[in-house]
Amino acid sequence: MKNSLLILAIIVILTCCSKEKLSRKDVVTTYYKALDSGTYNRIKEVVNDSVTIVSGDYVMPFDKIGFYEFFKWDSIFDPSYEILELTEENDDIIVTIRQKNIRNSFLKNNPLQLKVKVSFASGKISKFKELDYIDVNWDTWNQTKDSLVSFVKTKHPKLDGFVNDMTMNGATNYLKAIELFENQK
Repeated sequence: MKNSLLILAIIVILTCCSKEKLSRKDVVTTYYKALDSGTYNRIKEVVNDSVTIVSGDYVMPFDKIGFYEFFKWDSIFDPSYEILELTEENDDIIVTIRQKNIRNSFLKNNPLQLKVKVSFASGKISKFKELDYIDVNWDTWNQTKDSLVSFVKTKHPKLDGFVNDMTMNGATNYLKAIELFENQK
């Protein structure tokens, strides 16, 4: 019995000590790889209990449940993510990513490349601040989006509001709107 307890204690100690603390670069890499593969359980390990996304003037604070809803919204568009560049700047990470998805393709900006500042609290991601979109044609993006919104308002009003609905249902309606718009041509 003593030997069993001793062996168990050694295993517990070795397991606890073997968990290395990830560097900030590793945390960001883990996040984007998990986002790319759709592995939310891995994302949960590297994000804080509250996460804020800053996109221009929009500040979107999320708790864990809200961030999971955002993840589900994003996943509906069948995204892929690739890290192009990763640098440390003080206590933050500046990452340039390439994102491909159905929505970006419809909006004629696929892949979408952007530079993001990632901030941390207690070693976990707490904030994403979009710094720069690279070679995005905002005129085409907005014209295409506005055409889709106008089409939906007049032909399929039950789907109206999909653009600002960042839930799984909103993303599903976004895809339905795209499909209906493309089929009407």
